[in-house]
Parts: sequence; structure tokens; C-alpha cells
Amino acid sequence: MRANGLTVYVVDDDPGVRDSLGLMLGLAGYRTALFADAESFLAAWRPEWSGCLVADLRLPGKTGVELQAALRERGASLPVVIITAHGDVPSARTAFQAEAVDFIEKPFDVEQVKAAIGKAFDRESRRLARERERAADAERLAQLTLREREVLEHAARGLHAKEIAAALGISPRTVEVHKTHIMAKLGVRNVAELVRFALAAEPDAKGRAGSG
Repeated sequence: MRANGLTVYVVDDDPGVRDSLGLMLGLAGYRTALFADAESFLAAWRPEWSGCLVADLRLPGKTGVELQAALRERGASLPVVIITAHGDVPSARTAFQAEAVDFIEKPFDVEQVKAAIGKAFDRESRRLARERERAADAERLAQLTLREREVLEHAARGLHAKEIAAALGISPRTVEVHKTHIMAKLGVRNVAELVRFALAAEPDAKGRAGSG
């Protein structure tokens, strides 16, 4: 699967392997970025990077698995494919426990690498879709006033209009009016969808909401 905006980041200290992978992937339509070691990749890495990492297991400095761990420590969820000429069960197990997409031994088959990248891109595309959905939800939540957020939070806990009214010191009729406004602003049709918004709300969304 080739996807716009996704990049294959290749980290291998062997110039021949690095360049051949870059050429092969480039000819297949993938956008690539090549690095000779984990340290240079981590120095260049930015949180907004998306795609997948193809890293050699044995690298000078940090190994491919250690690079995978360093990315996770930074909060990065970039899918990882480990390649190696020195495969062993413990290393493979460690890579997969850290959610590597694949562990490929050299000399590798070109189609095998492309298939692994395809799986990685599928995973990455789903993650990016979830992030876009969360961002869209947050934007809609930010349109709510402080009072509407309070009504939403109580409704998401399963409270009825009279119970919400008692908790907030307002009338049930006012609660119903707020719920109507909330559902219109969020574009939802029922309480189940309201619950989804409440659970997905960012911790600071309430602080961003206006008063009213």
C-alpha cells in the first residue's frame, strides 16, 4: 500500500543495503529518507513524522530494537520493521513484544519488505484517521459553553434532566434546551454519541470552552 504523506525511514549502516532499499522503494513509488545509524535518525526525528521505520537490527550505537524502544519512550507510534543478517529468537521476540510489524532476515525478498511496509502503512493510516477524528471532536467540543460542558458531562454519566437540573441548580427545561444546543453543535443524534464525545474530550477542553 502506497499512501500520500507517508514516508519509509530506512536506518542501516551498510551503504549498499541502505541505497538499494532506497532505490527499490523509490522506484515502487514510496517516499524515503535514509539514515546510517539510530542516533542520526533520532536527532532528525520530529513528532509529526508519519509512515514507517525500516531498521537494521545491528547498528553502530543503538541497535534497531533499541531504536524502536527509544521511539516509544518519546511517545512515537511509528510502525517498525526490523531487518537483520543475524536473526535470533530473543531479538525477534523483543521486537514483536514492542509491536514490530515484521522481523525480516537478510538476504530478504523485495516483495517481503514491500508487504511488511504495506502492513505498516495500513496501521499508520488507521492511527492517523483516529487522530483526525479526535481532533475534529475536540474542535466541536470547544464550541460548547462551560454550562453546556457541564450538562454534557452529567448526561454522559446517565443522569436524566431532573437529576442534572438538581445538580446544577437550573430547571429541567433549561437542561433540555442546553442538550438541544449541545447535540446541534456536536452533530450527534442520541445519548450514546454524547457519551463518545464526553469520553474523547481532551482534559483541557473545558478550559477552552466559553462561558454562558
